[in-house]
Amino acid sequence: MMITKVKTVMVSALLAVLLASVAIAGSGQISAPAGGEEGLSAQAAERVVVQRAQEILQMIKKRDFSALADTVHPIAGVRFSAYSYVDASENGDLVFWPEQVEAFGADEREYTWGYYDGSGLRIELTPQEYFDTFVYTADFLRAETVTYNETVGTGNTFENQFEVYPEAAILEYYFSGFNPEYMGMDWESLRLAFEQLDGVWYLVGVVHDQWTI
Repeated sequence: MMITKVKTVMVSALLAVLLASVAIAGSGQISAPAGGEEGLSAQAAERVVVQRAQEILQMIKKRDFSALADTVHPIAGVRFSAYSYVDASENGDLVFWPEQVEAFGADEREYTWGYYDGSGLRIELTPQEYFDTFVYTADFLRAETVTYNETVGTGNTFENQFEVYPEAAILEYYFSGFNPEYMGMDWESLRLAFEQLDGVWYLVGVVHDQWTI
């Protein structure tokens, strides 16, 4: 799915305003206005989710797992996907609950998060190592492009986040590349998926994407 220029400009402008005003909430919770999503215009709902995502990116960058845990969906948990294909099968991408995310900073266990593109070897990392390798791999708070329910980065891996999270709002933070010698093959993106419960937007998916073989 291709991003439209108008959409990119709109979200980028909204993001600039929020960056100047967002403060990290102590509880990590942001409630939608009374009436829930049904009472919000599409633009107002987008504004709430973009603000929510900005706060979560701050938590991720700082590795503030205690605050991040408060943003995790209490019923669905949060699923981590190393690449754009979200494996929602029983033995697929790992799903963690709020109390598990809260303990990430002290958790030295190696989990199997999936398989490396190309080699097919298991991705066996501690939570902090995974965040370094497959979550905050660039300064996404300063992303080149930010989109709302649109996909910018596309590689050879099948994209299915909108099928796995049909009720979600998904933000993508995208860099087109870092080294001109690679001609864009070093692009990276981070996608955050949110679902609403009782007027609060909770994190349900963290999808990393990059050029794949």
